[in-house]
Amino acid sequence: MSNTWITRAETRADIPAIREINLAAFGAGGEADLVDALRADAKAWIDGLSLVSADENGRPVGHALLTRCHIGDVPALCLAPCAVRPGQQRSGAGSAAVRAALMAAKDMGERYVVVLGHPAHYPRFGFTRASTHGIGLSIDVADEALMALTLDADHPLPSGTVHYAAPFGI
Repeated sequence: MSNTWITRAETRADIPAIREINLAAFGAGGEADLVDALRADAKAWIDGLSLVSADENGRPVGHALLTRCHIGDVPALCLAPCAVRPGQQRSGAGSAAVRAALMAAKDMGERYVVVLGHPAHYPRFGFTRASTHGIGLSIDVADEALMALTLDADHPLPSGTVHYAAPFGI
């Protein structure tokens, strides 16, 4: 199994594979449907921020998606969903896709990213507990599950309530 992953922005040809990755990773259609709904949402979708990690044959095995959200009134990005084909989980494919997505966002001049996820997983990318920055949600979630990251050390995280894109239903 490869430990070196090719990362790149999704292409139109990758769309079916991305759907398959999310279906296989989550075992239901919710996340796959969410990706499709976000892709169709002009307010949320940002070209170049849906990244895949591909094997040595160019086959996508991992996916990370960043879409527009807001912290209060400040534009930010939401990292979700992230998925890897079950046979390649714990191989670095997911981490490669996440790192590539964060780098692409930084290169585009984006400053802030939030994620609602496993608190043991996302700190490796620099995410910290959002509540320590005065960031929260309008729904109840475990405090340690909502995390945030600034991509530009000269711009500290703003405080406020995270407003996700409409397809999230939050």
